[in-house]
Amino acid sequence: MHTHFMDKLRNYDVSFSGLKNGKHVFKFEIDKSFFQLFDTEQEFTNPKIVADVFLEKHTTFLEFEIKVDGTVELICDLTNEEFDYPIENEIGILVHFGEEYDDSNEDVITIPASDHAFNVAQLIYENVQLSIPMKKVSPNVSDEDLEILNRFSPKDIEEPEEEEHESDPRWEALRKLKDNN
Repeated sequence: MHTHFMDKLRNYDVSFSGLKNGKHVFKFEIDKSFFQLFDTEQEFTNPKIVADVFLEKHTTFLEFEIKVDGTVELICDLTNEEFDYPIENEIGILVHFGEEYDDSNEDVITIPASDHAFNVAQLIYENVQLSIPMKKVSPNVSDEDLEILNRFSPKDIEEPEEEEHESDPRWEALRKLKDNN
């Protein structure tokens, strides 16, 4: 990776090596430039977010709590208008020291014992992404409109249990045709 990118990412390093055991707080302003560090297409614009990173340093491990709070602009799925959406989420993670970096466990990240800082950019990023709703509906959309939308949107059809699965002869015929081709 080019160094410019790494330097920018380093702004989100929480340096713990010089800290005493106990609680510490770090604040990060999260805006558009933060999300440009990630190669993914964002579903929102104009992020104005504050990330509070609470670190509790223990002798053999670190405890992080990351809270994000702010707004992003979303495009309403129904009306296509932009609207502000509140972002509020928090995640906790334990950081242990080991041989090498390992984040395969969801709640515990292992970092090399030689590291002096832990980068929280990815966790802040995920924290914000988790706050973005699947259905983006502007608060200006009336309940009646939503009701109509729900009435006509496809419902999740419960699959019948295998045992009671009576097969329709027409489908069987189609399936045979398909299999023969």
